[in-house]
Order: sequence, then C-alpha cells, then structure tokens
Amino acid sequence: MPEPRKPISAKKPVALQNTTTMPREHERPAQSRDHSEFTKDKIVDMFIESNLSLQHKVADLLVELRALNKNVNSMVTLFTEAGEHIKKGKYEDPLMVKLDDLLEQNKNIAKGLLLLEKFVREKQATTTAFAPRPFQKQEGQ
Repeated sequence: MPEPRKPISAKKPVALQNTTTMPREHERPAQSRDHSEFTKDKIVDMFIESNLSLQHKVADLLVELRALNKNVNSMVTLFTEAGEHIKKGKYEDPLMVKLDDLLEQNKNIAKGLLLLEKFVREKQATTTAFAPRPFQKQEGQ
C-alpha cells in the first residue's frame, strides 16, 4: 500500500477572499486602498498551492477507500463461506467436534444401560422361577 502524499509546502493554504464581487455601497472602502497585497501572481500561487493540497487529500482518500473496499470484500467473502458451511451442516469448530463425540458416547452408554437392564430383568425372572421353596410340614410326622 503506497504511503499518503505529504503537502509540498508546510504552509497552510490561505483562504481566498472573494475579489470578484463589489462591496456594498455602505461598505465601500476609500479609493486610496492599496490593492498591491493581492497581485495576480500571488493569487495564482495561492490557487496552485490550494489545488495541490486538495489533490493530495483526494489521493489519500482514494488510497484509504481502496483499503476499506478490500476489507469489506474480505468480510463479505468470510460471511458467505460461513453461511454455506452452516447450510451444509459442516461445523469445523473444535467445540462442535467435541460435542458430537460426547453425543455419540451418550448414545453408546444409553444402549449399554438398556442391555444391562434387560439382562438384570431376565436374571431376576430365571432366579425367581427356580428359587428354593420353604419346606412344608407334613401332618403325619
């Protein structure tokens, strides 16, 4: 990225007075006023200096706008890609991967618990069927 241009002179541009309009009647200065302070050459130099300063500022603005445009384009690209990944269900976030692993482990644990419960119920059913019965007293003995 090119560096912004510096003004040619260190002087600030001088605001030009409007020399084309005539002063109002009650503001008209005396005829003896010296007009030598604003000669044509001096006015042209002030215009040139102001124009150069303005051109430098416009060039700096263009450089910054290009950089801003580039940054905005990269953000739009990033958000577009993120939206596509979300639509496809592709989450590459490490936290999402860990959560998926935990979900899979929970499913396996739940299956194991169901099998264990089934085994315990079957074991109880077989042990109660073959459980020893208490002796009954016979009357003759």
